[in-house]
Amino acid sequence: MRFSVDAHAIGCHLTGNEVYIRNLLNAFAATDDEAEFIAYLSVPEAAELVPHCFSQRRVSRNPFVRLGFDLPRRVRRDKPDLLHVQYTAPINCPVPVVVSVHDVSFIEHPEYFTPSRATQLRLTVRRTVSCAAKIITGSEFSRSAISAAYGINGDKIVVVPNAAASEFQPTSREAAVAWVRSHFRIHSPFILTVGDLQPRKNQVGLIHAFAAMLRACPELPHCLVLAGKESWRGGEVRRAAEETGLGDRIQFTGFVHDGSLLQLYNACDFFVFPSFYEGFGLPVIEAMACARAVACSNTSAVHEVADGAAVLFDPHSAQEMTCAMLDLVRHPELRLRMEKIGMQRSTQFNWRKTAEKTLEVYYDVAASHSGLRRERPAPVSVSDP
Repeated sequence: MRFSVDAHAIGCHLTGNEVYIRNLLNAFAATDDEAEFIAYLSVPEAAELVPHCFSQRRVSRNPFVRLGFDLPRRVRRDKPDLLHVQYTAPINCPVPVVVSVHDVSFIEHPEYFTPSRATQLRLTVRRTVSCAAKIITGSEFSRSAISAAYGINGDKIVVVPNAAASEFQPTSREAAVAWVRSHFRIHSPFILTVGDLQPRKNQVGLIHAFAAMLRACPELPHCLVLAGKESWRGGEVRRAAEETGLGDRIQFTGFVHDGSLLQLYNACDFFVFPSFYEGFGLPVIEAMACARAVACSNTSAVHEVADGAAVLFDPHSAQEMTCAMLDLVRHPELRLRMEKIGMQRSTQFNWRKTAEKTLEVYYDVAASHSGLRRERPAPVSVSDP
């Protein structure tokens, strides 16, 4: 079998989409040594981030060129059994399409997007899911949302949970604190949040809750650290931080690579994820895998992913968020307990399982399209990360 993957997100700092496809390809290499894989990449530096056993093809970074010309041309030449894309398939794709739709926030909450981006996603994703052979998503929440948004039979949608990369694990706390102090000039104990600076991630609400926490307990030495690249309306987050008058108690790292993120997770006192809407909520699992206690939203897929292993709060309530953080600051025994059960929860997700379930979808689609009954090879025996 020959499977092709639109991996243009790799190397482009596209955060969740990039993390997903990069880890999936790496897990494919460790799981299936019989199929041939072709990765379509957009930037030269992506070549080193893809398994060397995969064939690589270059496509444009410009979405109009990539979807309208490059991908259809490449697929016709390569003749794969299917093409796997995220959200949007190329125009006139000559082979079956498997599409990963991580969420439909652009339909349910278009206010989190620029008007042009929300319109574009509504049009292109509808076209893609209607013609796709199978739809993959990361949670039961997203499966229900996709089914309701497009009137699709649930059998066409397959839930395949994501996972933290194997690099995310506990390290020496003292070494991580020293590394973060050296590289980011963060000297105090700190609370961490991760995500692009944008309205959906609710960093403004978190900043207000953090300021309220310090007003309630001014003796606390903690800083709030926001790791993530500037995105749409990101300036509002920085202005909210300035308006608190807390000076360097609120710090921004900008975009960070996984190596730096590992150090931040391990150095923080605990992790907070206040997002209004997520199709999965991968940072929650990453923080848990690093043995950090987590406080997170009780909305969308986040509580499904946390599943009792985090302190939950209503992201629309600054008071609830403040109370959740105070509980973790004031009660070390609670923090230790959440660290332990969070670690246990994180082990239920790994990329090998994600890859195996995704490959099951691939082989089923390829067999249905060809009319042949062909069993996929047994997975390569590998240890869980």
